[in-house]
Amino acid sequence: MTTDLRAPLQHHSTLTYEQMLEKVRYEGAYPTRERAEEAVRLVLAGLGRQLTGDERVELASRLPLEAARILSAQIPTLQPLTGWAFVKDLATQAGASLATTRWDTGSVLTTVAALAGPDLLTRILRQLPTGYALLFGQAQLTPAL
Repeated sequence: MTTDLRAPLQHHSTLTYEQMLEKVRYEGAYPTRERAEEAVRLVLAGLGRQLTGDERVELASRLPLEAARILSAQIPTLQPLTGWAFVKDLATQAGASLATTRWDTGSVLTTVAALAGPDLLTRILRQLPTGYALLFGQAQLTPAL
C-alpha cells in the first residue's frame, strides 16, 4: 500500500494551530490572539497563492492542520510576485499600511520557516522570486557564480 503525499489531512506538525498562533503572537508582539490569527490567515493565504508543487505539499504537511488548510485552499497564481510585491498585495487586501503588513508577514513567515526546516525552506526560497528570504528571516540567497 502506498501513501499519497498529497493527501489533504496528512500532516506532521510539531505544533498545534493554537501553539502556532501563540508563537506568532509572541514574535509579532501582538496584543491579542485574534490579531495574530488575522496575520496568520492573511499571510498563509498569500503564500498559498505563490507556492506550487512538492514544496507546497511538503510545507502544508509540516504546518498545523488549520494552517495547512489555509495554505492549501488557495489557487496558485500564474505570475508569482516578488517579495516586495507580495507585501504590497497583502497590504491592499488587508487595507493596512505597508509597514504593518511587512511586520505581519515577517512575524508569520519566521514561524513558518521554523516549521519548514532548513532544507525545505531553501527549496521554497529557490522556487519563489527574489525578496522572500528576508521575509522568512533569512539572508537573501544569491546564485553561485
